[in-house]
Amino acid sequence: MTTLVTAAQLSQFRRMIAESTTTTYNDILLTTYIEKYPHIDQFGELPMDDYGLVNANWTATYDLAAAAADVWEEKAGTVIGKFDFSANGGQYSQSQQYDQYMKQCRYYRARRMPSTIMLIKYPTESEFDDSYIGNLPEDD
Repeated sequence: MTTLVTAAQLSQFRRMIAESTTTTYNDILLTTYIEKYPHIDQFGELPMDDYGLVNANWTATYDLAAAAADVWEEKAGTVIGKFDFSANGGQYSQSQQYDQYMKQCRYYRARRMPSTIMLIKYPTESEFDDSYIGNLPEDD
């Protein structure tokens, strides 16, 4: 399957997560992160149609901030075991790396694209008998 993530999006994403090389995160892995967050495009087209099929009219638009937050959170998980200690008269603060990664995670979580959710009313009025009043005014 061909990816819809562009080279420009991938490059921007690499800058957001401070990964300029492919040593830790290769392009395929980063594309996987990005593709987890498809978003409505500038024309109002959704990535999927009502039947769950790919919308051919959708312009590939992704929420890079949400994907970046995931990567920063993963990075924080890899350094969680680092701790502060004193040795040879010096104070070493390794836990700051975890704190900084989590700050980046929160930064990008706060900048996610706005989204909506469709609510489906249940039960509908037709499922009730005539005794259902709802918000209708009552007869005097």
